[in-house]
Amino acid sequence: MARLEPLKIDEMSEDQKIIADEIIKSRGKVAGPFIPWLRNAELADSNKKLGAFCRFNTSLSPRLSEFIILIVARKWNIYLEWQVHRPLAIEAGMSTDVIEALRVKVVPLFVNKDEEIIYQFCCELLENKSVSDGLYDTALREFGAPKLVDIVAIVGYYCNVAITLNAFEIFPENGDEVFSQDN
Repeated sequence: MARLEPLKIDEMSEDQKIIADEIIKSRGKVAGPFIPWLRNAELADSNKKLGAFCRFNTSLSPRLSEFIILIVARKWNIYLEWQVHRPLAIEAGMSTDVIEALRVKVVPLFVNKDEEIIYQFCCELLENKSVSDGLYDTALREFGAPKLVDIVAIVGYYCNVAITLNAFEIFPENGDEVFSQDN
């Protein structure tokens, strides 16, 4: 059970109601990190806008954006995001073999150079909290500065999502998990 339950309409301020309506129109319901974020309407609104940008408006293809989201989801063990984004990644063209390797924490065998560089870049950033000069230079040559900034923005936004989901113990409604919290 989550540490915070969704706010009821009669518990919301007018600003919270407006943001909740916008979230419901775009996502179907107030769920996931929006449950705690909605406690602060401005925070929920800002995160809603940043999330929409990171999902739909970066310079990256959906295939690469969804792959980055899965990398972050797996590193943070946030199955809720994995559950949402795995089918989107497959639909966008990600290999199920690469996704499965990511799920079981095995370095994937990459066919696409861009995916391999993104995987290395994101893993190094998440594990070391920085990126080596050599890998940075490789990523910069492959993607250019604008796309590299977008890669980091997606990682950062989904780390925010992960921290929120983990802190408030927000898990999938169906309770199924494909990876455990301890590995």
